[in-house]
Amino acid sequence: MRTVLRDGRVIDPASGFDGVADVVIEGGRITHVGPGAAALAAGAERDTRVIDCRGRWVVPGFVDVHTHLREPGLEYKEDIASGTRAAAAGGFTTVCAMPNTRPVNDNRAITEMMVAKARSHGVVRVHPIGAITRGQQGRELTEMADLRDAGCVAVSDDGRCVTDAAVMRRALEYAHTFGLPVVQHAEDHTLTAGAQMHEGAIATRLGLKGWPRVAEDHIVARDLMLAAATGAHYHLAHASTQGSAALLREAKARGIRVTAEVTPHHLTLTDEAVLGYRTVCKVNPPLRERGDVDALIDALADGTLDCIATDHAPHAAIEKDCEFSEAAHGMVGLETCVALLLDLVRSGRVKASRLVDALTAAPARAFGFDAGALRVGALADVTVIDPELHWTIDPSRFRSKSRNTPWEGVRVQGAVVRTFVAGDEVFTHERASDA
Repeated sequence: MRTVLRDGRVIDPASGFDGVADVVIEGGRITHVGPGAAALAAGAERDTRVIDCRGRWVVPGFVDVHTHLREPGLEYKEDIASGTRAAAAGGFTTVCAMPNTRPVNDNRAITEMMVAKARSHGVVRVHPIGAITRGQQGRELTEMADLRDAGCVAVSDDGRCVTDAAVMRRALEYAHTFGLPVVQHAEDHTLTAGAQMHEGAIATRLGLKGWPRVAEDHIVARDLMLAAATGAHYHLAHASTQGSAALLREAKARGIRVTAEVTPHHLTLTDEAVLGYRTVCKVNPPLRERGDVDALIDALADGTLDCIATDHAPHAAIEKDCEFSEAAHGMVGLETCVALLLDLVRSGRVKASRLVDALTAAPARAFGFDAGALRVGALADVTVIDPELHWTIDPSRFRSKSRNTPWEGVRVQGAVVRTFVAGDEVFTHERASDA
C-alpha cells in the first residue's frame, strides 16, 4: 500500500528543501518527494492512501540523542514500551537510551537486553548509550568495543561527570579507537555538593544552596582541550550556560571535533520557574538566568549547539511530591517538545529550518545515524506537524508512565499529528484526519 502525504510544507534540512510538496511512501521507504509527486501514485494498481497535509509541516522523524527510558531496573518510572510510545507521540522516530539504569548499562549483556526489548516492545528505534566507566564510578573504563558490538552508539556517564582528567583523556582515546562519541555530563561535583538550583538571586530568596555556572564551564573548557589533544569526538550533554556556548563556539572555530545539545527546558525556562519550590522545575543542570537562555537560543540559531535533546527524565509522583532538597532531578519532555519550541520560530529567534535541523539531520550527523532525511530510498521515518493546533498540556493523557512536567494546564500552539516509522503510522493525533 502506498501512503501519500500531499501538499504539506516539506522541510528537509538534509537536502535544503523547504516548500510545498508531496511525500510518497511505499514498502517502508520514501519513493518520491517533490511538488506534484502525488500524481505519480495516481492510477496505481495497489491501494493508495492520500493524507491531506495542507497547512502542516512534513519533516523527517525526530532524533533524540538523550532520553531516559529507565529500563532495566526502574520500570516503575518508565520502560521501553511506554517511553517509545511517548517518543512517537512527540514525533521522535529514533531515541538514544542513557545508561544510568539499574544495573548501569556498562556491559554487553545489558546492552543486548535493551536492544532485544526495543525490537519486541518498542514502537520507535532505540539506540543504547553505554557507560564510560564501570558503574558510572568515574574510575575504570568499560569495555567499549563490547558495548559498540552489542549496539551502543556512544558512551556517557550521564548523571555523573567524569571529573578525573586522566580518566577522561583515556576515555576519549579509547572511544576514538572505536568511533564512539563521548557524551559528557559537565559538572564539577566538588562545586555542586548540596546545591539545589542555579546560584543567583532566586536561590538566595528561596534559601537554597546555589549551583554555579563555573561548575559546568570549567569542565567544558578542560574537556575541549582534551578533545583537541586526542582528536576524539566530544559531545556536550544538555548545555546550560552562556559560558559553555561561548567555549563551544570558539572550539568549533578552531576545528575541534565537538558537538553539543540543548534541552527544550533550558531554552524556555529560567530559574524563576523554581519560585514556590516547584520540584517539577528541579533539573540537572539547573535552570539558569535569562542571559543564559538568550545565549543558548542564539547558539542554537547559529548552529553552535547542534541538537535539541529532550533529556526526558521520568519520575514517579513520590519522587517529586516531597521537600525540594529530596526531590529527584528531571522532567519529562518527549511529548511537549515541539509545542514549546515552535514559539522560538514564531518569535523570529530561530528559523523553522534550523529548528527542524536540530531535531533531525543534526543529531543524525552527530551520532552517525542513517536518519533525519526525506531522500528517496530512505526509510520512511516521517513526522507531520500542525503548527496551528491549539491544545492544553494534560499530563494525565501522556503516553509516558510519568507526569513530572512544569507545563501542566498550559495552553500551547502546535502539535505532532502523525508519526511514521518505516512507513508504519505509530502515532495519530485525535484531531488528525486524512481529508
